[in-house]
Amino acid sequence: MTFNWGHKLTIFICAFAGMILLLVYKCTQTNFDLVTKEYYKDELVYQQVIDGTNLANRLSSKATVSQDDSNITIQFPQEMKGKSLSGTAWFYCPADARRDKKITLSVNEDALQQLSKQQFLPGRYTVKLSWNADGKQYYSESSIEL
Repeated sequence: MTFNWGHKLTIFICAFAGMILLLVYKCTQTNFDLVTKEYYKDELVYQQVIDGTNLANRLSSKATVSQDDSNITIQFPQEMKGKSLSGTAWFYCPADARRDKKITLSVNEDALQQLSKQQFLPGRYTVKLSWNADGKQYYSESSIEL
């Protein structure tokens, strides 16, 4: 059997339609995560984040997040030692919302908190620290690769 131009055109159109259907299928399987589910509500109170960042920048040092083989250490500035801190540490993973973790802060008298690395999946995280001390709200962000 010989292929004339009509057969070739039919094969080309069928292949093109098959590729379009494959593309539509792949697009419907893609997962798109927003930063938060309550995006607009969070945007309305963003001024608190700006104010908290300004307060945290006035401290002698920044809150740091470091890691060793088995632990993640959150160290707050010297001014926070001996104070009662309350707040959250949000480990935000931009690639996958299922990896996000919000942890309630429970620091010791040295303004230090340690977390086990076993509760986190490997990846890049933005650590968003929001804490309250002496009636003032502080906010700090840093990145960590686990």
